[in-house]
Amino acid sequence: MIVLATRNKGKTEEIRDLLKQFPVDLKNLDDFGPIPNVVEDGATFDENAYKKASFTARVLGIPAIADDSGLVVEALGGAPGVYSARYAGEDASDEDNVNKLLAEMKGQADRRAAFECVISLAVPKGTALTYEGRCEGVIAEAPSGNNGFGYDPVFFHPESGKTFAEINLADKGKVSHRGKALNEMAAEFDKVLVWIDQNMPAPVKQGCMSGDHGQE
Repeated sequence: MIVLATRNKGKTEEIRDLLKQFPVDLKNLDDFGPIPNVVEDGATFDENAYKKASFTARVLGIPAIADDSGLVVEALGGAPGVYSARYAGEDASDEDNVNKLLAEMKGQADRRAAFECVISLAVPKGTALTYEGRCEGVIAEAPSGNNGFGYDPVFFHPESGKTFAEINLADKGKVSHRGKALNEMAAEFDKVLVWIDQNMPAPVKQGCMSGDHGQE
């Protein structure tokens, strides 16, 4: 069993779809009782992904996969970057974030952008594997499409001729930042499973307690 360190249904669906050919039971945080939230205060996607994966693995005692990903916009100096999920505020919806982005991009001629993703797979003792992916695109003038989540409706992928929200899940998985990172992991997943087995703590044997049962 591996837990996906997220409650995001869209992200969970993407990851499960990309790893569906492997004999592994993928859960997410909704399958467990309440656990403390991880403060994503890392300066990079790499730091946040590792922090989420290692924390979740330690708390639940099973391997955990976490990704930190976001949108990097040239005209905005790399923003929203690690703040992509909360660009319009801590409790911002996807629509709030998209609206803020479009407002910031109003009148901008340079609309180049990229989705970046770092995936960390950690075991309870803290050791982790890291995979990265990047997808280039441009920010559309207005949202289009009903698939996906996050900034997908305004991220236009030139090679596909569509926004990410207009691409079906299977096709998106072939070209997306998360798809590239996961496909990199999937390409060596047999080795990953061996690595997990080698780095998981050995089960503790519970012996019977002995006592002095002699008669005085």
